[in-house]
Amino acid sequence: MISDQDLGMNIQQWNAVSSAGLPDARSYTSACNSMCNKNKCVSIEILQHAERTRCCYGPESRVRAFAVTEWASAQQLPDWLKVAHADDFVRQQEMASTERGFCVKGDENIQSMLVGTLMRKIKSRNWKKQRYFKLQDDIMTIWYKSKKAGKAHSTFSVSDVEVVREGHQSEVLLSIADVFPADRCFTVVFRGRRGNLDLVAESTEEAQSWIKGLRKLIENLENMGEREKLDQWIGDWFKKADKNKDGRMNFKEVRDLLRMMNVDMNEHHAHRLFTMADKSQTGALEGDEFVLFYKMLTQREDILKIFQEFSSDGQKLSQSDLEEFLREEQLEGGDIHHRAQELIECYEPSDTAKLLKAMTFDGFLMYLGSAEGSIFSPQCRGIFQDMSQPLCHYFISSSHNTYLMEDQLRGQSSVEGYIRALNRGCRCVEVDCWDGANGEPIVYHGHTFTSKILFKDVVNALGKYAFKVSEYPVILSIENHCSVDQQRVMAQHLKHILGDKLLKGMLDSRAPVGLPSPEELKGKILLKAKKIGGLEESFNGTVEDSLTGEVSEEDEVTEIDEDNLYRESIRRRVKVGLLIGSVTVSYTQTAYYTV
Repeated sequence: MISDQDLGMNIQQWNAVSSAGLPDARSYTSACNSMCNKNKCVSIEILQHAERTRCCYGPESRVRAFAVTEWASAQQLPDWLKVAHADDFVRQQEMASTERGFCVKGDENIQSMLVGTLMRKIKSRNWKKQRYFKLQDDIMTIWYKSKKAGKAHSTFSVSDVEVVREGHQSEVLLSIADVFPADRCFTVVFRGRRGNLDLVAESTEEAQSWIKGLRKLIENLENMGEREKLDQWIGDWFKKADKNKDGRMNFKEVRDLLRMMNVDMNEHHAHRLFTMADKSQTGALEGDEFVLFYKMLTQREDILKIFQEFSSDGQKLSQSDLEEFLREEQLEGGDIHHRAQELIECYEPSDTAKLLKAMTFDGFLMYLGSAEGSIFSPQCRGIFQDMSQPLCHYFISSSHNTYLMEDQLRGQSSVEGYIRALNRGCRCVEVDCWDGANGEPIVYHGHTFTSKILFKDVVNALGKYAFKVSEYPVILSIENHCSVDQQRVMAQHLKHILGDKLLKGMLDSRAPVGLPSPEELKGKILLKAKKIGGLEESFNGTVEDSLTGEVSEEDEVTEIDEDNLYRESIRRRVKVGLLIGSVTVSYTQTAYYTV
């Protein structure tokens, strides 16, 4: 059995050999022999460790695997080590995705997606185009193109998909509900700010194949191990940055990738890292070279320092080292011994290190980057606070101008803003209401060029999504600019669509002394808006309801004056916007996305 000290030997020697960019099996075999001076077991472990950390793909990794397998078979290695020979190099990078593919390729819905389907892509009631959609053989990429587009096509990764909604569950699909039935429609919702993909299949069966298939792939992704998730994440970014799809990345593509990842880096430094990673000296990075670039880009000296402080030999964490780290730095209690074993088994990529009950630096990084390594206390993931206090005792997750998907001057207004906010746990959403055509109130950012949506569509979305994530109350903050007639329409929509979810009276039939608690208001939607008269007067019927009462002339004059002042300020702002252009847009985009 090799000792803990021997496990970390000759790592620097391996780095020196691998940095030479050895091109073929003979060179690798020679390298193996040259590193076999002190301890054969250590040498094969070093090679295994190096291959795993470099995450090589394609033919070159097969050459290395073959060379090291031949070398390993000629050595008199212990039986327990032979199971960890060079075949693992390929398995770690290629078999994981292959096995994952086998487990889903047997699914009949996945089989249908692999064959491909002709569906309609919907952007509006007037924009409905046929596109051919197909799942690629990697079981991770959706490819689609138009029949008229020639070689041009588009792709997206399953890892970019947040959820698949079935039926008319988007603003676009609701607009064509009278044209296409709900059982043929579905929406692919992406993470981040990317717009939804609304699709209509030719039949109910085809729609169900894609809905169930996509959900199966998303579930499969969520069940990946930490190493697989990292490999997948790196692979996805590589594909996004490889604009010409030649499997290589030149420096311009790398520079664009850094911008996509919001990495603010000096161009000279970025080019230096690029040159260091370009072992083939071709002016472009291939798969394994890109991984090397990624590792240099994300190198964390602060984490390495912590690792070495707790490591007995500076190369690895023994189980006792890891226990000390968990106790002193992570402040974990309970059965630390068992906890350390679990972490090594879950996050350590080296099978040999697992046998030695040790954690390498790669395993340490994976652990710290996982949910278990988060600074956020796991005991606080659920509701642990006292929820029986008055509502005003709590910070409430709130959204401003919830309907806006882009900037507040010319951006798009959409029901999707409410769906996304509610699905992220937001408990207070804003609705700016104005008089609309045909007696229907509309929602938009008044006195601007933002698009308009119907108030009733917002209320429908609120009714469907208010309590999907949390059962605690939702506050509907209404900025009301509507006439009395359209306020009556608003009241009808609220009562008819929300029903019992809408809080219409006192909880105990008496005027309250203080605000009720979130616990008492579970499953209820509260309205927050200006009102004529006091609460007790309204409850006793001494004043007219605010939706039927008339607004005084003084109030109307005041509101007109306020609107004129606001309109004048908007004119000034537009003039400033024309002068400084993108600066204004950049500011407004940032200011209105806080949830």
